[in-house]
Amino acid sequence: MATIKSDRRVKIKNRIRRKLTGTTERPRLSVFRSNTGIYAQIIDDTKGNTLVSASSKELGKVMNANVATSKEVGKKIAEKALQAGITKVAFDRNGYLYHGKIKALAEGAREGGLDF
Repeated sequence: MATIKSDRRVKIKNRIRRKLTGTTERPRLSVFRSNTGIYAQIIDDTKGNTLVSASSKELGKVMNANVATSKEVGKKIAEKALQAGITKVAFDRNGYLYHGKIKALAEGAREGGLDF
C-alpha cells in the first residue's frame, strides 16, 4: 500500500511534537510550507499563544517562495522575536525535512540572532 506524502509528514510531525514543546523561557519556532509561501511563528505552548509570526506574504512575495525568500522570512521572525524579548527558541520543522527552504529559514533566523 502506497503512503500519501502528507500522511507521512503528519506521522513525522507527531513524532517530533511528542518530544518538543514550547515553554515560556524557550518558545517553539514552528514552520509551515505551502505551495506558494512559507510561514513561521513562535508559540508558547504552556499558554497556547502565538507570540510572533512572519510569512513570505508579509514580505510581499506572494507567489513561489524560494530559498532566498525563506531566508528573509527567517531574518524577519528573528527581528520580531528580539523586539519581543525572545532570544532562545526550540525549532519545530513540522515534519518537513531539514533541507532547502526549511534549512534556509533556520539559517536566516540564526543569522538574525535567535539561538537554537
